[in-house]
Amino acid sequence: MGKCPHDFKKDAVIVISLLLAISVSACELVSQAPVTPPPQGNIPTPTPAPMAETTFEVTIPAPIPDGTSLMLAVLDEVTGLPINPVFYPMQAQDATHYSAKIADPLNGVVKYRYVLQGTYPIQEDTPFDQPIRYRMYVVPGPSQVSDIVSSWMDQPFSGEVGRVQGQVVDPQSGQPLPDMLVTASGAQTMSDSLGNFILEGLPPGVNNLVAYSLDGTYQPFQQGAAVAAGLTTPAAVSMKSARNVKMTFVVTVPADTVVGAPLRIAGNLSQLGNTYADLDGGVNTIANLMPVMSTLPDGRYTITLDLPAGTDLRYKYTQGDGLWNAEHTKDGDFRVRQLIVPDANSVVQDQVETWTSGSNAPVLFQVSVPPTTPSSDIVSIQFNPYAWTAPIPMWPIGNNQWVFKLFSPLNLVSTFGYRYCRNDQCSSADDVATAGQSNPGKPHSVSTTPQEIKDTVAGWIWESTSSGIGAQPIISNRPQGFITGIELQPTYHPSWFPFYPRAFQTIQSVKSNWVVLDPTWTVSSNNPLVFAQKPGSNPLRSDLEFQIVSARALNLNVALFPNPHFESQSDDWRYSIPADWNSWFDRYRSFALYNADVAAKSGAQALVLGGEWIPAALYDGSADSESRFRALITEIRQHFTGQIWWGQPYPGSMQTYPPFLDVVDGIYLLWSAPLSQNPSAPIDEMAKEAGRLFDTDILPFAISIQKPVIVAPVYSSAVGASSGCVPAPSGGCVDWTALSRPMPDIPSVALDLQGQANVYQAFLTAINDRPWISGIISRGFYPPASLADKSASVNSKPAANILSYWYARMLGIEK
Repeated sequence: MGKCPHDFKKDAVIVISLLLAISVSACELVSQAPVTPPPQGNIPTPTPAPMAETTFEVTIPAPIPDGTSLMLAVLDEVTGLPINPVFYPMQAQDATHYSAKIADPLNGVVKYRYVLQGTYPIQEDTPFDQPIRYRMYVVPGPSQVSDIVSSWMDQPFSGEVGRVQGQVVDPQSGQPLPDMLVTASGAQTMSDSLGNFILEGLPPGVNNLVAYSLDGTYQPFQQGAAVAAGLTTPAAVSMKSARNVKMTFVVTVPADTVVGAPLRIAGNLSQLGNTYADLDGGVNTIANLMPVMSTLPDGRYTITLDLPAGTDLRYKYTQGDGLWNAEHTKDGDFRVRQLIVPDANSVVQDQVETWTSGSNAPVLFQVSVPPTTPSSDIVSIQFNPYAWTAPIPMWPIGNNQWVFKLFSPLNLVSTFGYRYCRNDQCSSADDVATAGQSNPGKPHSVSTTPQEIKDTVAGWIWESTSSGIGAQPIISNRPQGFITGIELQPTYHPSWFPFYPRAFQTIQSVKSNWVVLDPTWTVSSNNPLVFAQKPGSNPLRSDLEFQIVSARALNLNVALFPNPHFESQSDDWRYSIPADWNSWFDRYRSFALYNADVAAKSGAQALVLGGEWIPAALYDGSADSESRFRALITEIRQHFTGQIWWGQPYPGSMQTYPPFLDVVDGIYLLWSAPLSQNPSAPIDEMAKEAGRLFDTDILPFAISIQKPVIVAPVYSSAVGASSGCVPAPSGGCVDWTALSRPMPDIPSVALDLQGQANVYQAFLTAINDRPWISGIISRGFYPPASLADKSASVNSKPAANILSYWYARMLGIEK
């Protein structure tokens, strides 16, 4: 690591390299849009919205300690909620009532929370001991809002709560509105496909209820909701659609801008990179989800966006993300711009004052990566100032070289760690020298003198491997309609979004004709039941539709297999049965119908119900579970005309299957049965055992149910997978999902790539002799990067070669 004086000639070399040597794969993610000159003529420039004063009044649960002050924290969702708040001291009216006044533009949306400031800040939380992301208030004019703090993070909650339950609709069409963020007193949820929502754990009194569109397509809704202890308050929410206008942004940038590197616009809307989630290090935006601006001949940058009129837009320009390499004021402060989008096409003329933040000089990172790095991958850099923050794509300069020039905020840190990874998947697809979530990375100290760092990645953790497939038997050509496929793992992260098209190409290359997607909702509480979509943890409708459309563009059939995501194992219904079965069925119905509607709209072919998470109590925990599921399947068919499959776990009783399976179209057999207790068992021995299980357990079931059976095996590439039990460090067996990324590695589990390939070889050999099996789908595929890890994913592993060989011959593509 050496220091060098600032050299604009060196920047020019980087520029030329960036313009001439960007690889095709990298272009897919970081290339600039076609240059479109700004509109000419009398295109108006937006005028600032008038300001209005709002009085925030709050009731707190108890008097605050001496030496402590109460603050109103107005949050910056573009930089990161905990990173750049503005604190307003609140004035005591009495021991438990405080107030503060702030000014904001008319129709602006204030995102805020309350904080106790003493020796260290203490944030408010919910009665369920979950931190409050933010409250929202829409400024209608000079006004006041009254809030109630339930508890603080350092204190347990004691008291009674109520709930608000309602529906969000479009008042003009009367249609329900899904995927609307609904919040009151800091509790947040999303509306389902019927527009329904439930907000649990609200303090008694009047709560400010706000419904908000993540992309601004609908105007915010706001009203008071009177909540009573132990009761449900109904709420009818109507949100008017907003008309899109064309907003052209033209920005003049400083002389030290790295020309040719992508300049992005980061903002508080989903289309500007906001995930509405708490990502690593407290940031909320992802660079790869932000639009890239075009360069004009005079050196300025421009982009034209369709934005909803009336939207409170918070935005900034960046050569990184919302935190790193974003614009600053000359004083070194974060710069966040605010604009109420006007009701007409407009041009915004901006100027970035500086990329730097203080006296510390930029750092140029240049890294050489192995030639074995997949050509479709990008290389990302991740920084650790206090914890790892979200990775940022580097800039390719050809010959396996990538660069990134870090400008800011170097005034906030004297030292930091950094590391490299592939496709933004740090902690999963790392440089071998800095692998793992707990690795602090390579240390670096800032300086007032520009620095240049040259690194070499000797290798990537879990680099993909390939192997021959050996001698194969004669493979029977299956009749038309036979299913060969891949199922994605039931995990989600917003950073995966740009990599789905490439993942589906990989799945197609294995000769799959189906892909199964595993959308999730999150169970964040079991009593009371809180089971809903959660941004960042679950795909939003737009994410899921993008996946389906991308897969369908490659002629892949698509099935949706909705599975709950449990934030705590203690809430997992396999271990803790919900006390209120009515709530459980109601929420599962909403979950299933949501995915049925997405499937219908996006052209998916099948919907899978059931799964491993369904508790045994499904069959005896409720006297009317049979009728409920029959009614649910009937209702789903009114929304979705494709196939409905039932996810039936095996091992598991095949004799006491649910009676309502007579109304489904197929059985999706979730197979994780042991094939041998010997980790190095011969393939023919495992094939014989698989055949025995098919004949003794599955065939009688198939004959009885008279439905097609699609077998969906899941076997990790770890020692012990063939036995159905990968040994856990503390005894027992490791659940296959615990080996999936981005879960941390379990060092005691031994990698066995060939063992996974052998299991698939044995499994397919057994299927080859049983024409009554209608298909096979491999489960657990990791979409954003190829990894030869211990997970069940076959992405670029030897097992994928086995599947490709068999799939092609089963379908008659090859002989």
